[in-house]
Amino acid sequence: MSFLGDTDRRILKLAVPALGALAVEPLYVAVDTAMIGRVGTSELAGLALAAAVLSLLVAGANFLTYGTTQQVARALGATDAPAADRAGRTAMWVALSVGVTAVPILFLVRGTLVDLLGGTGTSAGHASTYLGISALGLPAVMLVLASQGVFRGHSDYRTPLWILLGSNVANAVIEWVLVFTLDLSVAGSAWSTVIAQWGAAVALLSLQRRRVGRLLGSRPRTGEAAPLLTAGRHLFLRVAGILVVLTGSTSLMARQSDAALAAHQVVMAMFILLALILDALAMPAQTLVAEAEGAGRVDEGLSISRRTEVLSCGSGASLAILLIAGAGLVPRLFTTDLTVVDQARGAVMLLGVLLIPGAIAFAGDGILIGLGDYRFLGRLSLATLAAVSPLYPLLSRLDAGPTALWACLTGWMALRAVTVHLRYRSLLGTSHASEATR
Repeated sequence: MSFLGDTDRRILKLAVPALGALAVEPLYVAVDTAMIGRVGTSELAGLALAAAVLSLLVAGANFLTYGTTQQVARALGATDAPAADRAGRTAMWVALSVGVTAVPILFLVRGTLVDLLGGTGTSAGHASTYLGISALGLPAVMLVLASQGVFRGHSDYRTPLWILLGSNVANAVIEWVLVFTLDLSVAGSAWSTVIAQWGAAVALLSLQRRRVGRLLGSRPRTGEAAPLLTAGRHLFLRVAGILVVLTGSTSLMARQSDAALAAHQVVMAMFILLALILDALAMPAQTLVAEAEGAGRVDEGLSISRRTEVLSCGSGASLAILLIAGAGLVPRLFTTDLTVVDQARGAVMLLGVLLIPGAIAFAGDGILIGLGDYRFLGRLSLATLAAVSPLYPLLSRLDAGPTALWACLTGWMALRAVTVHLRYRSLLGTSHASEATR
């Protein structure tokens, strides 16, 4: 690795454990799926409905990680340790408040949410049961998200990885006992996840005390939580815009044919998997760029941003070559239906093309989060949603398949890539970058 510079090594040192943490996070659902899949079909369908609701909640609360990372790292870059401590404590209070508030809300509206997702009969009952119990784990989930932000702000990506990994192992063991030994079915699956989530929260909070002292010892003063809540509003719009585009694409294919939907799901599964790699390379930028910006080292921030983009592009291009070369093979890993394979082949090739601008877009998102440019990210997400939305009715009228849809999504990603690249270069290319991000 002698061809790598010091900046590259700093990025990769954080990117490797970041990738591990990203890969570990979905294991809760994977373990639950594997266990409940052995119990029954209606139980598994209920779990799928509940998992969809919980995934949206976690995605909407990601600001607790991203916003906290940026604030803590920026304060440390400015050598203001007390400010970093205050940011960490404030994040804990916000996380606890959000989690506690969400418990009764999810418990009361869980039936309505399941109905909106199309749940009926026995599967809807299982979903309601899972969500009712899972609501008790929401404060822990929020505390884990905020704690990860504190650790990442301190450039410590390994501790959260090991805690999350241990939590998932505990979940698997406890779930096996509750589901199969005590025969608690879906309820046992939900209880094991809640227990594991609280275990992770307690472990992270205990280890975090050496960073921020008395985590919940004093409530934040009026206005101290405002920056994180503001970041949350804009980052929620960012996530919402992306989710609407991706969910809309699935809905569009569902209206075409079962084969089109299946082919699209194959490509979407590959996209989600490969996005983890690109996201892992973008995450260090949140910490390193914020730290450089807090210290007033604009040139260093620009260097980190450029190298993040280069490393991400290199990874994206490598993945693209592999996907395009294996476009005929990849769908066969998921299905034996030749009709689905034929429809997926062209879409897989376009996914390969999409990963190149995708690499720039992911890197740019991480850089702009590091700069605290949340408002721009929220507005960009809504603007690109507005740009791509009119194409969906057109694709529907033309009875277009997955290949045409992924061509549309490639254009959407390219638009995001160009915009975030120009934005971060503009911010870091001026001496007023810190003011511009507010």
